[in-house]
Amino acid sequence: MVKRLSGAVWVSALTLLAACAATPEIGSVAPETTRPEAVEAHQSPEFAAYGFTARGPANPEHPVGSIVSDAFGYFDALVGKPLRQPITSLKRLVFLTAHTSIDLVKPVSLLWEAEGPVPPVSQRPGMDLVQWERQLDALTGTRESRGSIRLLIDGDQFFPRFVDAIMAAQSSVHMRSYIFDTDDYATTVADLLRQRSERIEVKVLVDGLGSLMAAGTASESMPRSFDQPRSMEQYLERNSKVRVRTQSNPWLTGDHTKTFIIDRQTAFVGGMNIGREYRYDWHDLMMEVRGPVVEEIDREFGKAWSRAGFLGDLEYLAQRLQPKKKVEAGAGHPVRVLYTKPHDSQIYRAQLAAIRAAQRYIYIHNPYFSDDEFLVELVRARRRGVDVRVILPTHGDNPIMDQSNRLAANAMFRRGIRVYRFPGFSHVKAAIYDGWACLGSANLDKMSLRVNEELNLATSHKEVVEALENQLFVRDFEKSAEMTRPLEEHWSYYLAELLADQL
Repeated sequence: MVKRLSGAVWVSALTLLAACAATPEIGSVAPETTRPEAVEAHQSPEFAAYGFTARGPANPEHPVGSIVSDAFGYFDALVGKPLRQPITSLKRLVFLTAHTSIDLVKPVSLLWEAEGPVPPVSQRPGMDLVQWERQLDALTGTRESRGSIRLLIDGDQFFPRFVDAIMAAQSSVHMRSYIFDTDDYATTVADLLRQRSERIEVKVLVDGLGSLMAAGTASESMPRSFDQPRSMEQYLERNSKVRVRTQSNPWLTGDHTKTFIIDRQTAFVGGMNIGREYRYDWHDLMMEVRGPVVEEIDREFGKAWSRAGFLGDLEYLAQRLQPKKKVEAGAGHPVRVLYTKPHDSQIYRAQLAAIRAAQRYIYIHNPYFSDDEFLVELVRARRRGVDVRVILPTHGDNPIMDQSNRLAANAMFRRGIRVYRFPGFSHVKAAIYDGWACLGSANLDKMSLRVNEELNLATSHKEVVEALENQLFVRDFEKSAEMTRPLEEHWSYYLAELLADQL
């Protein structure tokens, strides 16, 4: 048994290492839609209004020094910090091993789901959303909070609001991101944070491996003359009061959450990191959130910040022992925070249950679609007469996931699911199930659904769900090309799918 579990861990580790050169969200994609080319960051309206320009690194590092710095960064993310977090590291090892072993011993496959004629779309009413929310209480162990949600689609909508919020902040900016890139746009955001840190508290928490690997890439649209700093952590902290911490990556796991909290009153939540791809190149989604639910989001930031400190698990334990601040009921509508944690896959359980409960329609928009159980349940929902529609990007930032996506698209198309291919790369992670929306940072792959740290928001509030449907799904159905025949396949895609199942 010990050998079997150990082997499972190595299989997972090796497959992850094989994909490191093209980790999801890292790299650049040549967009198919018209985008501004080589636009300098300070020319963006959000910075032009305040007169900011990217300064770049003050003292470019010697190549040897850069290599040493990168090597130390990877070692600290994979070994150094995990040693200071023995409980966290052990917990992640146990659950990563368990998930991988279960996948190997009890595989889920579409082979048992027959192709052929499918029933017409049902006209039945959707599921009872009041009963559904009660079911979620028991299924996830969470409770609804309250708040308001405003959708911000693409960088044109999100980043101007984000920059304005930073400029208007009175007390604090708490940022938690998988990637804080080193390109000209991210550096301009960093300059803004450095300036604001003279007057307010600025904390930036990033994932160790995510940001390290992103620092070695550049967007296709970035001006060629820009000299990228080697380390965003050092750039943020140099001659400023910005405090930066990096999350550890035991066993190549990570923190994929994206939450940006202003004055503990406004939170921006969703799929965007800080970098040029998210501002100019990719299709993506964020939410501007207000109300009592922001307190819970900020509390989660506090836990993650503590765990990433020098004392690791000890600092995290001390933070957990502090009494929770009572959150008063406030304005807004019901909003539920759902998580993926190594020991608790709330986002996964909730969405699988939603697929099984749906009676009328399911709309899904996601860039990485490799979870087999998700696919099987979607096929079964279509067999019940549910109108199932899925939007996938035409091409992405990871060849392994691209090839796996093609096989998933063909499998769904052959079983009656309507599959749409978005032009260029869409990084959106959103879904609607009979009037219940779930959206945030989680992809539909193993790492996001069962291993990494993730945060989604979910709601049955009619106005938010209708806004998501009309502003995102309806428009993207129109922009995308619906599949009318299977995509071309190659035998190598099946090898890619085996790797994708572990990512």
